[in-house]
Parts: sequence; C-alpha cells; structure tokens
Amino acid sequence: MPSGDGSTKSSTKTSKKPQYSRFTQQELPACKPILTPGLVMAAFLILGLAFIPIGLSHLSASDNVVQLIDRYDEACFPASSSNPEEANGKRISYIQDDKTDKTCTRNLTVPQKMKQPIFVYYQLDEFYQNHRRYVRSRNDQQYRSASAERKTANCDPEAEVNGNPIVPCGLIAWSLFNDTYSLSRNDIALPINKNGIAWESDKTSRFGSDVYPKNFQTRSPIGGGKLNEKIPLNQQEDLLVWMRTATLPSFRKLYGRIETDLEENEIIKVVIQNNYNTYTFSGKKKLVISTTTWIGGKNDFLGRVYVTVGGICLLIAITYIIFYLVRPRPLGDPAYLSWNKVPASN
Repeated sequence: MPSGDGSTKSSTKTSKKPQYSRFTQQELPACKPILTPGLVMAAFLILGLAFIPIGLSHLSASDNVVQLIDRYDEACFPASSSNPEEANGKRISYIQDDKTDKTCTRNLTVPQKMKQPIFVYYQLDEFYQNHRRYVRSRNDQQYRSASAERKTANCDPEAEVNGNPIVPCGLIAWSLFNDTYSLSRNDIALPINKNGIAWESDKTSRFGSDVYPKNFQTRSPIGGGKLNEKIPLNQQEDLLVWMRTATLPSFRKLYGRIETDLEENEIIKVVIQNNYNTYTFSGKKKLVISTTTWIGGKNDFLGRVYVTVGGICLLIAITYIIFYLVRPRPLGDPAYLSWNKVPASN
C-alpha cells in the first residue's frame, strides 16, 4: 500500500540456505571399500601370520629370563602350632617384638647362568597399595620444597607429632618396606648396587634436594623403615621406589642390582633382616633375583595374548576359505550400490 509520504515499503526475505560447497554437502572424494570374501580372508590371514610370530618371540624372550623366587615370611619363622590362627598370632608377636633377633639365613641355588645386570626385587602379596585412602595419604608439595613442610593436608593420621609436621608425611611413607638382604657366595660378599633404582623424574622433580626427614617414625606404632635425617629425600631411593604405589595387591619393587655374573648351580647365601610386618594382614613376602631381556622380566601374558589372537584370526580365515570353496556365492554388481548410482537429471 502507498504510504502517507508516497513511498512504498518492500519486504525482503533472507534465505537461510548455506552457501554450496562440496565439503558442506559431503561430496568430497572418499574411500568406499567393498568387503569381498577375498579381502576379508586376506585380512584375517595377515593378522594371524603377523600376531603368531610376535607372540612366539615374546614367549621366547620370557623363557630366556632366569629368576629365583624365595618366599621367606613363613620360612624365617616356622610356627610350631598346627592351628593356623595360633601360628599367625605367634608370628605377629614375633615381628612386633623389637628385642627379638629377626635375622634369617636362606640358601638359594642358581638354576642357570645369570648374566649381569641381575636385578633384586622384593615382592609383596595381599598388600593393597591401591586403596583410595592409602593412595591419597601424601602431600607432594611437602616432598618437593622445604618451605612447604607444614603442608600436611591428606596425610592424616601421619601428619603431625605434638604439633610438629612429619616429613615425609602420610601413610605411604609411614609403611616404608624395611627388610634388608645381604648376599654372598663362597663366603665372598655379593654387593648390591642401590644407586639408580628410582625414576630420574622422581629425583629431580617430585622430591626436593632441600627436604630432609623430620619427626619420622618417632611415635608408636612404627609402620616400617626409618630414614636418615641427614640425607635429602631425593637421594633416599628406597623411599622413592616405595612411594610409587602399585595398582595390584601383588607387586614387585626394585631393591638393587647385582653387577656380576652368577654361574649355574652356585649356592647364594642370603642373610635377611625380617623386619616388615605382613603377618597382621596375612600377606606374603618374597625375594626375587632375576635377569631381564628386551621385554623386561619374566611375563608370558603378552605373548600368550598375541598367539591366541593370531590363532583365532587364522581359524576364522580358514573357516571362511572352506565355506567359500564348498558353497561359493556370487557377488552382486557393485554398480547397484546406492552411492554408485548416477543421479537422475532434472
């Protein structure tokens, strides 16, 4: 309609149609493979032929690992009672008595020649380092800097003693493993090198060179080992190894390295200070002496997985081949697939 001043108003509609492009309309070139029987059979054959040799190489490397495993928690204190509860009670009384000599001697026979470096581990079973409250009971800020020694959040109940902070605080440090091992052969000591057993990142970043132990293990109950108050935390590598909590209730932690070869059938005399209390929670302690290969220590799991998966792939491939030869089925013409049809012209 004409307006009062003689001008006209025209209404325009704004289009919401996007600008055309091959990307927005999903018309870019794409790979559209057709899973023919030959392609499927070839894929399973390749997977099977690749996985089985990889698995066999892992199993071979694992078999080449030579290790000694000695459970000594029961052997170092054989209980005379036939009642398991009574026997365990005697072990608890024994381990908690500070006046009792806990020295234990074990003789181990080397099954095969062990080439250096030979690694010494301690293994604990039924010890749940992955418990939520246990894992949280630490303060990394305190471990990193001397100026943060009063930061003991999350460290309860091992946070303070008479108002003074415990360094390092928390249940993880408090329960530090403190059994010791001394090895010898033919009455000649076998030195265990304990340098370099911790992660380098722990020594340089997570634990400070100016942080020294304070008020540690000074009240009852004593959880585990004590620390030298004249040595900074980043140089106490036994502590650093222990502070990396394990994910499973059975775990090994590195104790040190033997840097000399051990010959087959040699007798290794091990003097153990059996200090660590695993009897209270019915745990187990083991000494492990082991060599390594390119896959690390002895572990058949990964090799078995590769062989199993490879075998399944080969079985599926052979089954497909038999069905294809006995009852072949012609493929449809791929020209009739929807994405290959030529669109009709308007």
